[in-house]
Amino acid sequence: MKFEKIESIKRVKTDTKVHNFHVPGPESYVANGIVTHNCYVARRKGYANPITTFVNAGEIMGAVERHAAKQGFKFEPTQADSDLWVYELGTNSDLSVDAAVSDNVRDAVGLFRELPNARATFATKFVNRELLDYDPQGKTRLRFSLMPPEISRLVDVRTSPVERRIGAINDFVEAGYEVNVNFGPVIFKDGWPEDYAELFGMLDAALSPAAKAQLAAEVIFLTHTGELHDVNLSWHPEGEKVLWRPDVQEHKTSQASGERVLRYERNLKRGLVRQFRELLARKMPYCEVRYAF
Repeated sequence: MKFEKIESIKRVKTDTKVHNFHVPGPESYVANGIVTHNCYVARRKGYANPITTFVNAGEIMGAVERHAAKQGFKFEPTQADSDLWVYELGTNSDLSVDAAVSDNVRDAVGLFRELPNARATFATKFVNRELLDYDPQGKTRLRFSLMPPEISRLVDVRTSPVERRIGAINDFVEAGYEVNVNFGPVIFKDGWPEDYAELFGMLDAALSPAAKAQLAAEVIFLTHTGELHDVNLSWHPEGEKVLWRPDVQEHKTSQASGERVLRYERNLKRGLVRQFRELLARKMPYCEVRYAF
C-alpha cells in the first residue's frame, strides 16, 4: 500500500478530449492523462504497481469543490463534454481497485453528484460491483478499457476478463453512470482487424439500447518504452512478443510527459488509425469516437 499527499489543481494547458482539469505531480488523485493501465501505471510508479490511496482525501475534495465553483458553468462545449467541466480521477491507478481498500472513490463520486457544473471520469480494467451502489446520478463517466479477449489474456495481467467488463456495462448504465469504452492499447499484430471485428460484435450484442445511446470511445494505439520492456521481460515476457516491435516502431518524445517512448511508425500508424475507425463505424455506427491516435 502506498500513501500520497497532493494539494492543488491546475488547468490543462490544452484541453484533452477526455477531461478539462488535473492535479499536477507524479502521483495524482485527479490527474492529467489517459489511462491504459498496463502501460502508464507501471512507468509512473517507478516500474512497480502498488495500490495508491491518499491520506488527505478530504482536502483534495475540498480543493476540487472550490475549483469547480470558480469555473462557473460551461457555456462552450468541448470534446470532453458539451455541458460540464470534466475532472480526471485516475491516471496512475485503477480506481475500481482503489475502491476496494478505501472510501475515497465513493466520496469523490458523491461530491460530483452534488456539483452542478462538473463531472468526474476514470478508466478501469477491473469490475468492482460495489461501485453500483454509489448513486452517481449521471455525474461520473466510467470508461471500461477493452481489447480483444485473446490478446488481453496475454498482456492484461491481473485484470478482469474482457468478457466480464463488457457484461458489466449495462448494469453500470442502469446504476446511473455514463459508461464509455477505451479501446487501448490497440496492438498491431497479424489478424488484428479480425480480432477487433469480433470484439465489436461482442460489444454490440451485449449492450442495451440505453447503453448504446450514450456510448462514446477513445482509441489509443500502443506506446512503449525501453524501461517498461525490461520490466515486462521479468513480469510477463510472453507479452513482449507483441508489445516490443522495433521493426515497426519508432522513437518519439511524449508531449504529455516529455518521456522518450516507442510508437508505431508514423505512416504505418496513420493507416492503422484509419482502418480502425472505418471498422468501428461499420460494426458500431452509434459509437462516437472522441479521439483516436
